[in-house]
Amino acid sequence: MGLFASVAGSVDEQGGPRPLADRMRPRTLEEFVGQSHIAGPGKPLRVQMERDDTGSIIFWGPPGTGKTTLAKILARMTKADFIEFSAVMAGIKEIKQVMADAERARQYGTRTIIFIDEIHRFNKAQQDAFLPHVERGNIRLIGATTENPSFEINGALLSRCRVYVLKPLTEDEIVVLLKRALADEERGLGKLKVQASEEALAKIAAYSSGDARSAYNVLEIAAGLAEKGEITAELVQEVLQKRVLLYDKGGEEHYNVISALHKSVRNSDPDAALYWLGRMLEAGEDPLYVARRVVRMAVEDIGLAEPGALALCMAARDAVDFIGMPEGNLALAQAVVYLAVAPKSNALYTAYGAVQRDVENTVAEPVPLHLRNAPTGLMKGLGYGEGYKYAHDEPDKVADMECLPDSLRGRKYYEPTNEGVEKRIGERMRERLQKIGKKREGL
Repeated sequence: MGLFASVAGSVDEQGGPRPLADRMRPRTLEEFVGQSHIAGPGKPLRVQMERDDTGSIIFWGPPGTGKTTLAKILARMTKADFIEFSAVMAGIKEIKQVMADAERARQYGTRTIIFIDEIHRFNKAQQDAFLPHVERGNIRLIGATTENPSFEINGALLSRCRVYVLKPLTEDEIVVLLKRALADEERGLGKLKVQASEEALAKIAAYSSGDARSAYNVLEIAAGLAEKGEITAELVQEVLQKRVLLYDKGGEEHYNVISALHKSVRNSDPDAALYWLGRMLEAGEDPLYVARRVVRMAVEDIGLAEPGALALCMAARDAVDFIGMPEGNLALAQAVVYLAVAPKSNALYTAYGAVQRDVENTVAEPVPLHLRNAPTGLMKGLGYGEGYKYAHDEPDKVADMECLPDSLRGRKYYEPTNEGVEKRIGERMRERLQKIGKKREGL
């Protein structure tokens, strides 16, 4: 096992009892549950581990899905020294010392595997310290992360690692693990002779959101409170009190869920929109952040097809700010449902995007003279305001006058749809063009 490896036992480093989740950690691939797409018989990771030829690896997945467990199983199977870091605790000085030791060990024919838990917490300088040693083959790196490696791991280091994506455990897989813990007298709860109903185990599994560690924690607490040695569904409900939701306000799942909310609104699905809104709010998301995103949806996906959408969303934001939570959740729910059922148009979003591209890619021409004000005699003498036509003086309130710079003459940005109010807007725009056309023809 090598440097920094710890011996499995029933107490932690401070002498206290180890949590059930740690005691029940699988020790072999045969004990491992879940991730059959990578760790099942004949699958790539399992084959690499059995051949002791894994190379450098990044395990990416939600909490409690087996990232650290797979690394520790690999440590037991390998002929290399295994060194474990926590990205929360390790510093650059310690990293460099271990790298130097690994380089010396390689000269004597000893391989070194470095396991870094929560590798996304290492900064760029710390990650860079591993890169030359991975390139030279002094170490094999195994990292575990709950965050998207594309954003959190240096590109050069990531390109030298194979990424394995771990999935949340299914409810059936969680139940298998819970039953194993109840029966195991050596590491689990077997000596307590506690029984659990199928309904109770199913409830724990459903509420753990695919996180085995969370499920073990609930089971351990319930076993300690069980009267007459029986864990019932009612007892589990008391232990849970509030569902363990898979949601990290600072991580990728945060962006996944807000994306699901936005796309459900865009697809006019009020039920899905309400669900994703609830997932965010019940997990403790900042309601004002949600309100800001809802306002964005109103202008990006509804726009002038339903101009009242923006006003309603701003009112929802004010309501959340005024009455707080949890009362404010209904204001956001009202806004989200309103947006979902409203007519949709991205015409304004598309139009402004075209404007941005033109602003960036075309010459910033001076404002045409006829559109400039002439508050002084000098400015009037220079032609400011000359040729301007006051629309209110025109019989139909439309002047035959170009308002864009010469290089963009006739450019069309806003193309209203036939949805909601935009249908009427489109009709008015076509009427305007017809009036201008008649004036140019002298009719």
